[in-house]
Amino acid sequence: MAASKRTEKWSAEVTEHSDALDLEDHIFESDDPKKIAASLKRSAEHSERRKSEPYRSAMSMLTFYINRAGKNLPAKRRKVLEDAKEELRTAFGRDEHD
Repeated sequence: MAASKRTEKWSAEVTEHSDALDLEDHIFESDDPKKIAASLKRSAEHSERRKSEPYRSAMSMLTFYINRAGKNLPAKRRKVLEDAKEELRTAFGRDEHD
């Protein structure tokens, strides 16, 4: 198996079957940043397996997804996900620098 295939499979596996969060199916495909943020917040707050605080776990999963997609992430999708970061900060009552 080629390295890129292993990487793609590994990152998809983490996104779909995170040990820390039970993610809503296809949540990162939503066009609604508020829906993405609310789902991540809910997952992080209900998880008993996460290793850090809910905000950090939720933001880490979102950042992981964005970074793994890299250059293959279309600008419109990246914008939705970056907006979801802002919504997540708001949902947790954090300012931009937390």
